[in-house]
Amino acid sequence: MAVTSELSSQGTTLTISIKGRFDFAKHQDFRRAYEKLQPESDPKSKPKLCVVDLKETTYIDSSALGMLLLLRDYVGGDDSDVRLVNCNSDVRKILAISNFDKLFDIS
Repeated sequence: MAVTSELSSQGTTLTISIKGRFDFAKHQDFRRAYEKLQPESDPKSKPKLCVVDLKETTYIDSSALGMLLLLRDYVGGDDSDVRLVNCNSDVRKILAISNFDKLFDIS
C-alpha cells in the first residue's frame, strides 16, 4: 500500500508513511490514514503528534502540499504538532520554496 498509518498504543502519536509519488492520486488514502485512526477510548480526541514519514516519497506536488495543510488543520491548526521527516533533497526543496518550514517541523 502506498499510504500506511499507525497510531501509537497511547493514541498520542500518528505516523503516516507515503511511498512513491505523493500527488492527488493519494488524496483519499491520505485522508483515510488520519481520519480513521482515532483512539477507541475517545473517538473525538486527536493525536497530539502527527509524523509524516517521506522516506520513500519520490515526488511531491501542489495537491500533496494541500493535503498536508488539511492534515494540519484537522489535528489543531496553529496548535498542532505535525512533523515531516526523512525528506529527500528534492522534496525538501519543494517544501522550502512553499515556505512549509514555517508551518511544519521538517527534518
